[in-house]
Amino acid sequence: MSSIRRYNLTKVKLLHLLEELKTNSIEVGSLYVRPKSSKASIEGMLETILDMKTIPEDLSNLIAESRTGGILFWGPHHRYLVMPPFPVAEESVSNTCEIEPLYFLMRHEFLLGLVIVRLGAYGIGVFQGENLLSSKVGTGLVHSRHRQGGSSSQRFERHREKQMETFFTRVCQHTRGQLDPYARLLDYVIYGGTRKTILDFRKQCHFLQEFDTKTLDRLLNIREPKQSGLAEGIQEAWSSRVIQWT
Repeated sequence: MSSIRRYNLTKVKLLHLLEELKTNSIEVGSLYVRPKSSKASIEGMLETILDMKTIPEDLSNLIAESRTGGILFWGPHHRYLVMPPFPVAEESVSNTCEIEPLYFLMRHEFLLGLVIVRLGAYGIGVFQGENLLSSKVGTGLVHSRHRQGGSSSQRFERHREKQMETFFTRVCQHTRGQLDPYARLLDYVIYGGTRKTILDFRKQCHFLQEFDTKTLDRLLNIREPKQSGLAEGIQEAWSSRVIQWT
């Protein structure tokens, strides 16, 4: 009976895994699936290289649910599903271990904009691959929520909302200052922080709408949006999710 492991791999560790697969690629087939592919089309591709009775029942669902698509390497001793950090561009099916498309994806020097916002702190960075080109970090006053009821609590919340509006306005200005010089060249924009804060910020910062088609549907889990947080963020931005059957 097989067991399943789920983990994240940094860019370097994923490239090492690909080298290992290429070295031990006997009887390993490969499948590349673009994001938003239907379960039926995925199962059709799987059937061309695998016996559907021998694979996990939820495999097609796992691939279909990935926001960046999926790459499957499947053989007697090596069984991996890789959900890369950036979308799979072309679909392919092969009875051999084709690591080159994923290797090329991971070696491509994407121009990335990272926008990390938490209430009271922000970090905006532009990266070529993993190299920082430009950044701005800072803080702003936003009080924590008032936990008591009554009219005083309502006044406090109105004051807090004004603080948030002022803070978001300033962060939006800094975001424009960082992203505008690269606007036409940016490949992707990636957000980090808490989902509610990012939604509220994007709603107020209309400038960011021009990047909606370049925004990856993911959220970096960065607790402190400072310079070290940007360094942590770009590492997470390049990390892949991996499922391994052993």
